[in-house]
Amino acid sequence: MTVKSPSLPIGPISPAAAGPLYQQIITAVTREIASGRLAPGHPLPSFRALAEELQVSLITVKRAYEELERAGVIYRRQGLGTFIAENGGGAARQAQRTLAREAMRHAVALGRDSGLAEEEIVQLLREELRGKQGEKR
Repeated sequence: MTVKSPSLPIGPISPAAAGPLYQQIITAVTREIASGRLAPGHPLPSFRALAEELQVSLITVKRAYEELERAGVIYRRQGLGTFIAENGGGAARQAQRTLAREAMRHAVALGRDSGLAEEEIVQLLREELRGKQGEKR
């Protein structure tokens, strides 16, 4: 009797997309958890099954799962599998918040390196929040 590994509805992972493949997996999993589509206790595919499903290396999936486990988003039980942690939703939202903060920190550094004043950087952020990228006031 063969036990089928659960599928993970995270969409395609692509070398052409932004970020390393393992980070794309982390982002997709945390998005699904934060949205409530993956609930605490939900089983995740094995390393091998997910690597095959996404057509990535076993090492890529292993790294993504290790990062998710370190962040408290998932947990592993020897012989049982990998599951969404009880506090996975909160941890997923915190992980997304951390990624957003890092992206903003990087954007601020780029703005400063470009000679923009603090007010100009804040204005650019406001424009992005309103969906007015590239428009001038």
